[in-house]
Amino acid sequence: MAKRDYEGTHPWISFALELGSAPPRFWMLLGEARSKCDHIKFVPLAEETARDLNLVYFAKGVNATTAIEGNSLSEEQVRERLEGELELPTSKEYLGVEIDNMIAAYNGIIKTLMGGGSIPVNIDTLCSLNKQILSGLKVDPHVVPGELRQYSVHAGPYVGAPWSDIPYLLERLCKWLETLTPRNEESRIPQAIIKAVTAHVYLEWIHPFGDGNGRLGRLVEFLILISSGIAVPAAHVLTSHYNDTRTEYYRQLNEASRNGELTAFLEYAAQGLVDGLTAAIKRLHAQQEELMWHALVDEALGKRQGVAASRQRQLAIALGHEGKWTTRPEIRKLSQALELAYTEHAKMLTRDLNRLRGLGFIELSRRGARARLQLVRGMRPFVVSLGTD
Repeated sequence: MAKRDYEGTHPWISFALELGSAPPRFWMLLGEARSKCDHIKFVPLAEETARDLNLVYFAKGVNATTAIEGNSLSEEQVRERLEGELELPTSKEYLGVEIDNMIAAYNGIIKTLMGGGSIPVNIDTLCSLNKQILSGLKVDPHVVPGELRQYSVHAGPYVGAPWSDIPYLLERLCKWLETLTPRNEESRIPQAIIKAVTAHVYLEWIHPFGDGNGRLGRLVEFLILISSGIAVPAAHVLTSHYNDTRTEYYRQLNEASRNGELTAFLEYAAQGLVDGLTAAIKRLHAQQEELMWHALVDEALGKRQGVAASRQRQLAIALGHEGKWTTRPEIRKLSQALELAYTEHAKMLTRDLNRLRGLGFIELSRRGARARLQLVRGMRPFVVSLGTD
């Protein structure tokens, strides 16, 4: 059988994954990632809280994958675009189109899978996703969105695989990925992480399209993760990690192509995933704490009638949301309703604060007022402090 061009130019594209020499730390990271993914998946949240969490991490993922490629819109602007509230000047509208394309691509994947469908990782899917990524954008004349390139490309100093081998390489990649299946339920998430990151790196190595390859690789990574049952917010974490550590991301990709070894990149990705999931869980705990605080306040004040009780309830909830010492001028700005009430009746704030302190909900000092969130934190399981004798 004749030797293919890529075997001489890109010998690291070997379709082999040897992880026998991976350090124990790598496997520990995968186990920790599995545990944290399950934690996020099964945490009960109020519908509004869950929706907000999904929106936050959706915006993070879309912002990250486009920012890596040079899109200058902020995460907050991406969130506004998601909610249909961001209008851009004509000179910057292309930035919005890049965002819109990724929003549509992510949403298409999520909608299909949540509807019980499946999306195979095959050449047709890759072409369809690339076409969606580049839709409506100005590209070089030789670039045809959704069509495999028939010319050489560079990504910085990196040269993509020979174009004549691309159909063969993608066919091999898709078939190879099908073999990366879990042995049992316990290994499902760790294997999905390995498979998703591997697919991402191989797509960067092959660079099958004239443009959009980076976004495509990260999108396929996301597709594999949520296809394996990982919650949507958790599946966005890796892309955010790559963007937050962009220099290291490119260094790891270059190093992997230099030595043909994926272990270091996989460990880099696994560490970032664990760190990102840890941050997400802390966010979940904070939201759960806020919900519990809301419930405690409602139990004490929600059944009382009258304007004063309603205002004191709003004040207690707002201070719980702040979670820190808040000065009296700052208290007046916690909400429009509180600002209006306390501006018109200055002494009312003192009465309300004293009332909440009497109920045990807040502390007062020269620094202002602070919610006694230990009322909620005291509901956590006891943890024994391990000291030394």
